Amino acid sequence: MRKWRGLLNVNQMELAEELELSPSVISDYETGRRQSPGSGFIKRYVTALLNMDQKRGGDYIRQLARITIDPSDVFTDIREFMQPVTVEQLCRACDADILAGAEKAGQNLFGYTVMDSIKAILNLSGLDFYRIFGATSERALVFTGVTQGRSPMIAVKISPFKPKVVVLHGPVGRKVDPLAVSLAEHEGIPLAYSRLPKEEELVDALVTLYKQRS
Repeated sequence: MRKWRGLLNVNQMELAEELELSPSVISDYETGRRQSPGSGFIKRYVTALLNMDQKRGGDYIRQLARITIDPSDVFTDIREFMQPVTVEQLCRACDADILAGAEKAGQNLFGYTVMDSIKAILNLSGLDFYRIFGATSERALVFTGVTQGRSPMIAVKISPFKPKVVVLHGPVGRKVDPLAVSLAEHEGIPLAYSRLPKEEELVDALVTLYKQRS
């Protein structure tokens, strides 16, 4: 949240006034002193930032408008959970082994994004990358078509936003590059590898989990 605010050059006092909240509430959410605000508040938060940018001339919105990539070329599925799902529950649903960050398996997720790893790396700029997070960064990023896992984790490392878990999916039996595991450990992000044979099975498993939480 703090990174979003920084991108649009808005201070806490200004944002609190726009949201009609105390600045201390904004501070508590951004520093983690308060429990996760949920997707509803995140939407209000981002909307307020964009409204403020528009009042200032819309420089950031104009940058976003220049993004021409068709999301369907990169994103296979993107959803928000109505009820939170833990990292462990999501990994169990898509038959994924946790390779790093198992101690964080109890963290809550509020959504997931499934994307083609090669297209994401080749086509998404730093500015585009925000789109994979939907309404909240407290989500799983699921990369398909993965060969080793190094490139997706490098992309996550340099992104200003961090997911709660990264799930890799690719050819059955292929080993994940140790560098990808090291990057996940360094960033403090759980990393998992789905053993489901086909991408369609992975997406179906996640949709089923989504329906269970709707």
